Amino acid sequence: LMREHGVIRRALLVYVELAPKLRTDPGSVDPAALHKTAQLFRSFGEDYHERELEEQHIFPTIRKMNKPHLTHYADVLTAQHQRGREITEYILAVTTGKIGKQHGDELAKIFEAFPLMYQNHAAREDTIVFPAWKTNYTNKQLDELGDQLEDIEKKTFGKDGFDDAEHTMTEIEATYG
Repeated sequence: LMREHGVIRRALLVYVELAPKLRTDPGSVDPAALHKTAQLFRSFGEDYHERELEEQHIFPTIRKMNKPHLTHYADVLTAQHQRGREITEYILAVTTGKIGKQHGDELAKIFEAFPLMYQNHAAREDTIVFPAWKTNYTNKQLDELGDQLEDIEKKTFGKDGFDDAEHTMTEIEATYG
C-alpha cells in the first residue's frame, strides 16, 4: 500500500511542478501528458488503490474496531477520496485539448491545494490507519492478506500494476523534463 502511495505522490509532484507554468503560460503545458497523469491517477490511485484496496479491505476493518477516532479517520479519508475523484474528473475534462488561461488558473489552484490534502491524507494512512489495521491480524494472516491484495492487483491490471504505473510516471516526468 505504501509503495503505491509513491506512484500517487509522483503524479502529484507533476501537478505541483506545473502549477507556476499553468499560471504564466498555460498553452505551453502539454495537455496530453497532463491528461495521461490524471488517467493514471484515476486508474491506479482511485479505482484500484482507493476503491479496491482501502475502501473494500482496510476501512471496513478499521470501522469494525469500534474506536471513534479510527472511524473518524476512515470517514474523513473516504470523503477525501471522493473529493480527489471530483478533482481528477475536472483535470481529465480540461486536458482534452490546449489549456487556456481560464483553465490554467484553475488548474494551478488545484495543483497547489490537492497535493497538500493528499500529503495529509497519506500521512494519516501510513502512520495511523494502516498500523491500526495491521493489529487485527497475525503475521501469517498479513502474509495471506498481502497475497490477496496482489491477486486483486493482477486481476485489475492483468499483471503487476505497480510496475506499469511506475513506468508510466517515468515517461510523464520525462515529457516535462
